[in-house]
Amino acid sequence: MELRGKFIVFEGLDFTGKSTQVTLLAERLTQVGYSVITTREPGGTPLGEAVRKVILSTKNVDLLPFSELLLFITCRAQLSVEVTAPALEEGKVVLSSRYRLSSLAYQGYGRGIDLGLIRRLNESATGGRHPDLTFLIDLPAKIALARKRGKGDRIEGEDIVFYQHVRQGYLKLAQDDPLIHRIDGTQSVRQIAQAVASYLNL
Repeated sequence: MELRGKFIVFEGLDFTGKSTQVTLLAERLTQVGYSVITTREPGGTPLGEAVRKVILSTKNVDLLPFSELLLFITCRAQLSVEVTAPALEEGKVVLSSRYRLSSLAYQGYGRGIDLGLIRRLNESATGGRHPDLTFLIDLPAKIALARKRGKGDRIEGEDIVFYQHVRQGYLKLAQDDPLIHRIDGTQSVRQIAQAVASYLNL
């Protein structure tokens, strides 16, 4: 599979190892000659990293669901213009921990915000850019939360019911999109990395 100029995203609940898999895939792609950019949401730009602190701070417990959504959208818009689009135009492979699907799962299924509204905001923020492929690292909420160490950030502090809604959202979204590939998150880090590599014929 030719991956130059492709945009690949890793999605899933918190504590599923998305960032680890981004790093491992980046290393593997670099070894076989690809130029790779890695990023994350929220974050990835100076503005995005500043907003990330606001979103995740436990001091902001009163942050409204819609305000939370708009902050994520702000980060996404900035990242799309500053990092993602230029890198793809240069033929680089862009690997991201989270993207549009996270807002649908977390703010849509988790917070109850209208999915149609989230989709419209996503389209505007990203110029209509969709990932070429999304790996959904799927893990039951109970197992994911068992991996949490300490109190975690504001979103990681949500209860199991919230995460169950988010997971069901992810699974529903994956059913409706052939470009989302589900991977069993109960496997080891190495097994997940191998599943990703095999899917990409690496």
